[in-house]
Amino acid sequence: MKITRAVVPSLFTVLNIVSGFLAILHASAGRIELGAWFIVLAAVFDSMDGIMARITRSSSQFGVELDSLADVVSFGAAPSFLAYKACLSSLGTAGLIISAVPLVFGAIRLARFNVQLIGFEKDYFKGLPIPFAAITICAFVLQFYTQEYGFSDWTGAGFAAMIVFLGLLMVSRVRYDTLPKFTSRGVKAHPWRAIAFSVAVVIVISSAGRLFFAVLLTFILFGVIRSTADWIRRMITPRREQDEDAELTSIDI
Repeated sequence: MKITRAVVPSLFTVLNIVSGFLAILHASAGRIELGAWFIVLAAVFDSMDGIMARITRSSSQFGVELDSLADVVSFGAAPSFLAYKACLSSLGTAGLIISAVPLVFGAIRLARFNVQLIGFEKDYFKGLPIPFAAITICAFVLQFYTQEYGFSDWTGAGFAAMIVFLGLLMVSRVRYDTLPKFTSRGVKAHPWRAIAFSVAVVIVISSAGRLFFAVLLTFILFGVIRSTADWIRRMITPRREQDEDAELTSIDI
């Protein structure tokens, strides 16, 4: 029975890998938008394997390693190849290097995550999760790319800059929250996280996907702004404590 339960989340991980492979196949045939949708589908399967692991209580080190290998394919190799075929191949060597960023930086991020993982439940991620970076790339493609004309000059330049930015965020120390758990305990522990996620879903659905990229970009920038504010707070706090100590010393004297 335990073996059967363990197969369920692994099945979704396998579907994740297959979706990434299909994304590469469609991108290689020039069907860029369809390739992007398969990466988004891979992200859905990636979230489902974690949910099923919790439901069946079958989390394991094997599942973690298999999930990481799947993520390298679906959210590393697939978006890198998609980006290269969409527009970066026209930039020559520079385009090749930029398009490799999701694959290389994503693999580094996953390796760091695996060696630092303690237990199977986590409250936040250190660095932008690789699936999130991949679907942000796909959302940009789905909003600004057309099969007939590709990217315009400014969207192509913005696409390349965004890929580098996302790569740096993946290996950064910027903190990003995990997806909310819609259980009584999960909602009670992080009510604002559940509300924000629900509002984001409503916005994307009500806009028929037109605001998908804007919602993802908001989430990414919120993490950067919050981490910057935390860094400034940590820099200021010791200085305040030193000033208070100096003031107390002068009073004693």
